[in-house]
Amino acid sequence: MDIRPWHIKLAGIAISVIFACVASTAPAAEDFDASAPDQLYQTADFWRKAYAAIDIVEPAPERRPDEGMGPFGRLIIRGATLIDGSGAPARGPVDIVVEGNRIVSVQNVGVPRVPIDDEGRPTDADYEIDANGSYVMPGFINNHAHVGGVSKAPEAEYPYKLWMAHGITTIRGVPAGDVNWTLSEKWRSERNEIVAPRIFAYQVPGDGEDWEGGPIITPDDGRAWVEWAAEKGIDGLKIFNFPPDVLQALLDEAKKHGLGSTAHLTQLMVAETNARQATAMGLDTVTHFYGLFESMYGDHDIQPWPDNMNYNDEQDRFSQVARQWQFINPQGSDEWNDLISHFLEHDVFLDPTMTAYLAGRDVMRARQADWHEKYTLPTLWNFYMPNRTNHGSYFFDWTTADEVAWKRFYRLWMDFIDDYKDAGGRVTVSADAAFIYNQYGFGYIEEMELMQEAGLTPLEVIRAATLHPAQALFEPKGQPIQFGVVRPGLLADMVIIDENPLHNLKVLYGTGAIRLNDQTQQLERIGGIRYTIKDGIVYDAKKLLNDIERMVDRQKLERGIQRLPGY
Repeated sequence: MDIRPWHIKLAGIAISVIFACVASTAPAAEDFDASAPDQLYQTADFWRKAYAAIDIVEPAPERRPDEGMGPFGRLIIRGATLIDGSGAPARGPVDIVVEGNRIVSVQNVGVPRVPIDDEGRPTDADYEIDANGSYVMPGFINNHAHVGGVSKAPEAEYPYKLWMAHGITTIRGVPAGDVNWTLSEKWRSERNEIVAPRIFAYQVPGDGEDWEGGPIITPDDGRAWVEWAAEKGIDGLKIFNFPPDVLQALLDEAKKHGLGSTAHLTQLMVAETNARQATAMGLDTVTHFYGLFESMYGDHDIQPWPDNMNYNDEQDRFSQVARQWQFINPQGSDEWNDLISHFLEHDVFLDPTMTAYLAGRDVMRARQADWHEKYTLPTLWNFYMPNRTNHGSYFFDWTTADEVAWKRFYRLWMDFIDDYKDAGGRVTVSADAAFIYNQYGFGYIEEMELMQEAGLTPLEVIRAATLHPAQALFEPKGQPIQFGVVRPGLLADMVIIDENPLHNLKVLYGTGAIRLNDQTQQLERIGGIRYTIKDGIVYDAKKLLNDIERMVDRQKLERGIQRLPGY
């Protein structure tokens, strides 16, 4: 989502408040050293105090002794059915051996429905997980994530635990927060001092509370910021609104420093630079759909907006953008196929975040989702409610015609995603929570379902949640993947679930799926992830959800309410 107008307005106020309130505890800007992650790590207490003074997310608390088991000298996951993330079919039973935080072996130990012969199976475990009848997958990767925000989640613990409870072991913050805050949380997560996914820091050019170069106006400004941010230790760029010459300089400089790039090519930018043009400049990932449809227009090269269109009125913005479906050249046309060929030529990743806009095609369904009452904080629920101020809360007078436009838009969007995948292109599962009734963790699984609706098979969906986003993170660095597949030598990031996600992706939701028990003739909820393993540390996913439920109950109690208003 385009959070820039609110982010920019808030930043000026926030920074002055932060340093007015806690300047005495803050390390000087010039003292930050990217080669010394200890310094960033030690700023967590500073940021906690600073963010308490304003309505921005607070850093996560230290991981308690009862949160996660391990890493172990030798962990054995026994008898699992493995979906390894590469796109290969499931196989099992297998025994998976982890030493410290690395997978050291994946051993076939039998065939289905035949007793396993223990001869030759790995032994000497410090800890074992009985995974007979369970499924193991790589940890999921969410390549479009924000951590909290104004009037939503007051603590980073909330989104972190919702993500981890849904098997998400890595996020790409775009951005997760401001530069030093994000880098502090990144290093704390890498040390497993907090319960959180790994964090890749993709920052917006010009951001940084200790950046002294001012706004990014010229190509030289952009190059200077990229060099500064690379020295601090960021992983990539998140592009919003820049003119073509500045965008070209940003992307060129990013590649020199081994930084990745992703762009939300907003309507304020796309008239000058659509997705085809931006990827020709070197953009790695196109997120959302902005610039995609504009690259395939028939009679226009910019969207023919109504004469009373006002971009700052979000109902205008989001109701009208869906009406692009009628302006593009059709599926299978030369223009359609040529854009696919162009993206393939430039190794472009498509990161659609379809779930981020899903309420547009059925707002009642989004508002009544199973998980809100139990797992959505009242502050976040209030943020979702239609109002003129909060980003993505634009359902002031949402009509059937608006929803029909979005349904038609989705059909073409999904067709393009599937055609690109069929041609060999790489697409990734991401969520962009928490706007427009799109909840952390739950929205990610919803995106997996939307990928299947688009035409991907469940194995292709899981690959889009694991291998492909890992490649999107590591290829700009010129490095092989370190996770994303269950394979010896890679980091031990895994998901264990007792139901078969290839049969029904719904079992991955924290709320599970409803199924009739034929023996009792009663409906029951089945599924939900059993364990999320990050860096060899085993987390009880259902316990993480219990922590979230307590947070929600506590906030309801503080506000004197029993249910979410209007739910």
